[in-house]
Amino acid sequence: MSDIKPKTADELFAFLDSLGIAHKTKRHEPVFTVAESVALRDEIPGGHTKNLFVKDKKDNFFLLTVEENATVDLKTVHQIIGAASKVSFGKPEKLMEYLGVIPGAVTAFGVINDTNKNVTIILDEGLMKDEIINCHPLTNDATTSIASKDLLRFIEATGHEPLVLKVTA
Repeated sequence: MSDIKPKTADELFAFLDSLGIAHKTKRHEPVFTVAESVALRDEIPGGHTKNLFVKDKKDNFFLLTVEENATVDLKTVHQIIGAASKVSFGKPEKLMEYLGVIPGAVTAFGVINDTNKNVTIILDEGLMKDEIINCHPLTNDATTSIASKDLLRFIEATGHEPLVLKVTA
């Protein structure tokens, strides 16, 4: 376990600002599931995300960011994402260690904390058709809206290569 403290939402916003990336954040009650966050849809336009933190048997970790209502077939997705075996969900301890977030706050923005590049980030092709994508800003009591092209720029700026693949049914 590293002693590196995960970045805060404000540090994330400062990083986005330093890249010249426009973003808008709406604070709300903490939401832990897609179902709980549906109430916010009328207030926050754009594509809303669901994030799956998974690993293969060789301890390769992947973050799949997909549209909130999309279905990911965990029995076959390993063939698409290049995993060494079928995938299972990563443990909360690894989620915190690598992405600096707790279950329920998993977000594509978490790669800002993955300085050792332990996680491969995969954005679903369907989600990337949305002009605006909404993600938690490292906590689940807010939603940050960002242009899909800027989400790619952000991920690249963290040293990760975002893979845009069709991982949903």
